[in-house]
Amino acid sequence: MAKLYFHYSTMNAGKSTALLQASHNYREGGMQTLLLTARLDDRAGPGRIASRIGIGEAAETFGPEDDMFARLAARFDKGPVACVFVDEAQFLSKAQVWQLARAVDDLGVPVMCYGLRVDFQGNLFPGSAALLAWADEMREVRTICHCGKKATMVVRRGADGQALSDGDQVQIGGNETYQSLCRRHWRAAVGA
Repeated sequence: MAKLYFHYSTMNAGKSTALLQASHNYREGGMQTLLLTARLDDRAGPGRIASRIGIGEAAETFGPEDDMFARLAARFDKGPVACVFVDEAQFLSKAQVWQLARAVDDLGVPVMCYGLRVDFQGNLFPGSAALLAWADEMREVRTICHCGKKATMVVRRGADGQALSDGDQVQIGGNETYQSLCRRHWRAAVGA
């Protein structure tokens, strides 16, 4: 039975690594997968999902204008797909999450989404909020704060190294910009 999955975490938890491993397992079993990633995040190169541990793979990209159901239906007309994997799922719109849910229900394909739950201000991303509401299964991918506790928040640092509390929700960056922290250390960093 196909389901919509949401694997969520903060930065540096291994979401992309887990996605690539799961896709590899399908392919090793002789099944085709479809990898999608946000066009907005091209840190690994355009149309590429990559992990900080050095593994990566080519992927199709999506943007805010894409109808995910129509895209998947068109792809399935070309041949079977055993599972769809979506990296950077926080960048999906609410409508796109609904379209993916429809693909699960009407096309019978599992869709596994991987993404951040909250932004640097502690607010849900629109795609993440919709996935938390509509996913059939949710799994937290855990990482730790520098104190050893579970990291549930992320702080954005400015050029001076200080934690920022204002700014656009989306700013693409990696370890040079973001740090995963437990709530207590996030509150201390942003002065909350």
